[in-house]
Amino acid sequence: MNLFSTLNLRQLTLKNRIAVSPMQQYSAKNGIPGNWHLVHLGGRAVGGAGLIMTECTAVSPEGLATLSDVGIWNDEQKNAWKTIVDFVHGQDAKIGIQLWHSGGKGSLKHPNEKMKPLTQEEGAWTVKSSSAHDFNGVLAEELTVAEIQELKIKFVEAAKRAVDAGFDTVELHAGHGYLFHQFYSAVINKRNDEYGGSLENRMRFLVETVGEVRRVIPDGMPLLVRISAVDYLEIPDAWTLDDSIIMAKILRKNGVDLITASGGGFANVSKDHVFPGYQVPFSSIIKQQTKIATGAVGMITEAVQANDIIVNDEADLIFIAREHLRDPYFALHSAQELGLETDIPWQYKRAF
Repeated sequence: MNLFSTLNLRQLTLKNRIAVSPMQQYSAKNGIPGNWHLVHLGGRAVGGAGLIMTECTAVSPEGLATLSDVGIWNDEQKNAWKTIVDFVHGQDAKIGIQLWHSGGKGSLKHPNEKMKPLTQEEGAWTVKSSSAHDFNGVLAEELTVAEIQELKIKFVEAAKRAVDAGFDTVELHAGHGYLFHQFYSAVINKRNDEYGGSLENRMRFLVETVGEVRRVIPDGMPLLVRISAVDYLEIPDAWTLDDSIIMAKILRKNGVDLITASGGGFANVSKDHVFPGYQVPFSSIIKQQTKIATGAVGMITEAVQANDIIVNDEADLIFIAREHLRDPYFALHSAQELGLETDIPWQYKRAF
């Protein structure tokens, strides 16, 4: 088993263990992916990655972080995604969509404007979270139980559209301080109803949504979840790796096929915690303790490094983020460096 071994998840077969990690491009209008997204995602498919993941894709307008994020809450967006899906499939690659709601981390300006809170004149909206909380100047209101039920429906509807658009897999973004994370981490969740308090209650929104999405996507389609394995906060309420192991076991029982173990989301990670492969132990420990397939992330930038993670059985899939921005052909170059075979697009063979 190595970086260019196939990977089977339910009825989906990936040609290698390299995935393009979800990376927001802040380049959409009205949530509609355009030519930038076609070239960005399509170019990485040409570059040899086995799985192409979309950036986090909002299930409702209120789920956006900025007005430049993508969505899949209507058919116009779905049809735009289908164009991209079809191109990726034409490159012998698979594509997954990351469904997402930013929760309290929304109503923000574009990154070029330092993601400051939007003003009413600029289109600000009321953001909601597990509990009332100030997210860097944006005050979130607490969701009612009825609103939580409506949000589950939004995720289900988005998943149905993703299936219609031809996506090969669906991932729920439950990390990085976004809505699901705002529920399962007691740092934000201060509720005292069935969605707050105990660990079981705080996980309930995610677990219930997983179950609802699993029921509406095909049996052969894998369901993925990205989590923050730790909060990187040294406080009593912080989410821990032990908590993630418990949650991973429950998600596996509810039909999740792979967990990507990232981290953080409520605070900047201290520089002394960041080094090549710094989050790989999360995927390795969760894989060992729960027997669920895992995806590794976190400053994975080199072919040998990525290959070793697979060879050592520390993860089943390697999610490459920034290195794919620097080198869209990371997979093709990695195969060359490792002396392993991979298909090269005939249009590019003379360069390899």
